[in-house]
Amino acid sequence: MALPMLSLRAARALHLSAQGMIKANRSQVTVNDVVDAIRRMGLLQIDTIHVVARSPYFVLFSRLGNYPTGLLEQALAQGDLFEYWAHEACFIPIEDYALLRHRMQRLDNLGWKYSSEWQEKHQHDIDQLLLHIRQNGPVRSADFTRTKGKGSGWWDWKPEKRHLETLFTAGHLMVRERRNFQRVYDLTERVLPHWQDERALSLADAEREMLRRSCQYLGLVKAEWMADYYRLKRVQAKPLLAQLTDAGELIAVSVEGLRGDFYVSASQADNLALALDDRLSPTKTALLSPFDPIVWHRKRASELFGFDYRIECYTPEAKRQFGYFVLPILQRGELVGRLDAKMHRSQAVFEVKGLWFEKGVRTGKQRLEDIWQAINSCAHWHGAKRVTLVNVPDVLKSAWQTGWWVKPSTVRGEQIQFIAATDS
Repeated sequence: MALPMLSLRAARALHLSAQGMIKANRSQVTVNDVVDAIRRMGLLQIDTIHVVARSPYFVLFSRLGNYPTGLLEQALAQGDLFEYWAHEACFIPIEDYALLRHRMQRLDNLGWKYSSEWQEKHQHDIDQLLLHIRQNGPVRSADFTRTKGKGSGWWDWKPEKRHLETLFTAGHLMVRERRNFQRVYDLTERVLPHWQDERALSLADAEREMLRRSCQYLGLVKAEWMADYYRLKRVQAKPLLAQLTDAGELIAVSVEGLRGDFYVSASQADNLALALDDRLSPTKTALLSPFDPIVWHRKRASELFGFDYRIECYTPEAKRQFGYFVLPILQRGELVGRLDAKMHRSQAVFEVKGLWFEKGVRTGKQRLEDIWQAINSCAHWHGAKRVTLVNVPDVLKSAWQTGWWVKPSTVRGEQIQFIAATDS
C-alpha cells in the first residue's frame, strides 16, 4: 500500500507544529507557559553568548513572544526544571531526571565534559568543597577568588569552578537556581530529597526512550535525524523506528522531493490529517537563536528547509561568511534568510548589522511586513528604543524608512524607530 505523501511545505509544518512554532502566542506568558514550552521541546540548550539575549531566553521568546526572562529562573528555582548534559548543557523538565541519571553514573561516555584525571589529581580539594557545601549551603563559582590572574575561557577556569563542574557532572551537585545567570550549586540530596537511584533508567532503556522522544519533539523524523537530539553515539535508530511504527507510535509517510523513509509522531496525527489536506498553514514569523532545535542539526535544516546554516561565533572573524551570532529568519513555514544582530544595551539600540535572503526568496509586501514585525517585536522585547540598519537589502531599508506598507494592526507594543546607520 502506498504511503501517505506529504508536500515539503506540509512536512515543514508538522515539524514546526511539534516545536510550538505554527502561530504567534497572543496571551500573557506565565511560568507554567515557560515550563510547557520546554516540555514540548524536551530540552532547552544553554549558551552564555549575549550579543543579543542569551540563547535559552531567545528560544523561548521565539515561541512565546514578549515575556519576562525571569520566568525561566523562577521555573528552575521552584523545581520544575533541572540542568544537565542532554543535547549539550540544557534546562530539562524535572520529571526527566530519571532519563539522564545514567549519564551521571557512566562518566566515561561524557568525553571532555568530565575529566577523571582532574578528579583523581584534586580528590582532596573536591571532597573539601563538597563538605563546605554540606555544612554551609549553596555556592557560586563567584564565591571563590582567582589567585593567578584572569581566566580566558572554559579551558582556563579557576580550580573551584572546575571542582564544581566535576561534582555537577558526576551528579553530586545540582543547580538549585541562577543569579544573574550564574549557577548556584547545592547537594543533589537537598535539591531532590526524595530521589532514589532505583528509579533511573538503564543505559539501553534511556537511549531507547530518548530516541522515541526525539520523534515526538521533532514531529517528523528520518533515522539519520534522531540521534542528534540527545547527542547519542553508536545507536541504531532504524530498528526502533520499525518497532514504534508497529506499535502505532509512528506513522510512515513519504515526503515529496526528499529521499529516505520518513515517520510522523502519532502525537501529530490530527495535524497530519490537516497537512495531507494542505490545511496546516504556519503563520508565525520569528528570529531564531543559532541554538534553536529547529536549526541546531545542520543536516536536518538543510534537508527539510533547504537552509545551509553554520554557527560562526566559533569561527575566526576573517573566515566568517555572515557574522558572529547570526539569527535564522523563520517566516510562515520557511527559513527565508538570516540576520546578524547586536543589542547595545546602554544605548537602547538594536543593531541589524546585516540581513541576507536565501537564494530565490522573493521580497513581497507580506514578507517585508512579517520580517519588519519580527524585528520590531524582538527589539521591543530587548528594551530597544531604536533599530539601526547597517547592511540590509535596499528594498528593506526603503520599506522600513517609509513604512508605507505597515498596517497599524500588525504593530504590537511600542513602535520603534527604524533608521539607516548613515542617518544615525
